[in-house]
Amino acid sequence: MKIKIKKFKKVKSTNDIALKLIKQNISQPTLIITDEQTHGRGRIGKKWISKKGNLFISIFFKFDQSRINFKQFTFLNALLLKNVISKTISKKIEIKWPNDLLYNNMKFCGILQEVIKFNDFEFLIVGIGLNTNVVPQNKSFKSTSLKNILKKKTNNHLILMNIKTAYEKLLKEKNKLSFSSLKRKYK
Repeated sequence: MKIKIKKFKKVKSTNDIALKLIKQNISQPTLIITDEQTHGRGRIGKKWISKKGNLFISIFFKFDQSRINFKQFTFLNALLLKNVISKTISKKIEIKWPNDLLYNNMKFCGILQEVIKFNDFEFLIVGIGLNTNVVPQNKSFKSTSLKNILKKKTNNHLILMNIKTAYEKLLKEKNKLSFSSLKRKYK
């Protein structure tokens, strides 16, 4: 299943843009990317510090919770992103459940899932903040970037395309395979 890409220069939050697009009756799976995000969100109302040069995306698609529920998608999203990024950095990435990716106990990726019901359909919005080239300073936890891990600048476009391809594959398989099968596939 093909995912459409919508690119923006500057937004408050890519998840907010996803919500607006859904309310405009766009139901095709869509990936939103921006160069700059001024009010990125994390779980439980926390703020995601968005430094220009990093990757800020949201993906939304229709989903059926009777097949794979919200919690199970949380699990699959973390595994999928870990796999995609592992191909780029080939280092040990840990998942801090439910929504963070760490390297040496330092956070470099956060995932925010939200569900919206619109026109009798449920949509899953998956927001991804990925520190690719800049390390945001945060008092709550230590963070890093892929650039620091690799000791070289990261190609955001390449990572974006790898994430898009991985989600296209997941969307194609989510209606055919059980959660258990998908979990085994991404582990």
